[in-house]
Amino acid sequence: MHLLGITFTNQENRVPPRYDTLLVETLGHVQLLTLNRPASGNAINLAMAEELNHWLWELYVDAGATRCVVLTGAGERIFCGGGDMKERQTMDPSAVRRQRALMERLIRQLTDCPVPIIAAVNGAAVGAGCEIVAAVDFAYASEAARFSLPEVRRGISPGAGATQTIPRACGVRRAREIILTGAMFSAAEALEWGLVNKVVPAAALLEETLGVARMIASNAPLAVRQAKQALDVAEDADFATGFRFELMAHAPTARSHDRQEALAAFAEKREPVFRGE
Repeated sequence: MHLLGITFTNQENRVPPRYDTLLVETLGHVQLLTLNRPASGNAINLAMAEELNHWLWELYVDAGATRCVVLTGAGERIFCGGGDMKERQTMDPSAVRRQRALMERLIRQLTDCPVPIIAAVNGAAVGAGCEIVAAVDFAYASEAARFSLPEVRRGISPGAGATQTIPRACGVRRAREIILTGAMFSAAEALEWGLVNKVVPAAALLEETLGVARMIASNAPLAVRQAKQALDVAEDADFATGFRFELMAHAPTARSHDRQEALAAFAEKREPVFRGE
């Protein structure tokens, strides 16, 4: 778990790394990450799994000026088509083992990421694509988005967190229906069941999601990080344990520069300028 009390560094001009399968754009304090294999339905091949893990590790070690992330897919039809089945057919056993380890690490890093991640689901989210949606902090979806976890139809059980994240989002009985049937479901159903937070017209999806990300990024970044960690604990802990963690998370924010800045800004009737420390 990410350590309590971590501060941000001031690296406004840091250039994000370049990837072959991902497009990373820095928009002020918001980072836009696009799964960028549109010709292959943004499916996760070995290269993308490696690059996603590298990108997440860089965020974990030092987010720089990044305070929130929006994750989407290239094109207008598919957010992420899951694992790359064509590549999988040609993999030798060692490559399969590597892919499996990378996917496990990917889901762990998504859930442990200290920076909030919002998915903008612009199209179909299938298999691992759906599992990514369930693993991030929350998600908005296009009206045209569709979701499915078809693993049982392909001779395997889910292996990228679905049996843990889908029950937490949708409830156990709904998760059984989704996972054991492997059936496709709509954006409206995903909203009703709790997998996504909002459904918006396709043309407005990215800007609306970025608007929410900017709202998060305008808040005190240390406070956002600490609150996110406490919320993560709430999923698994009893109230007493979770509340103790909340108080631990609260302590460094109460004595932070940003807290003093917020109090001064309130008194001076101006917007606070947060530094993440």
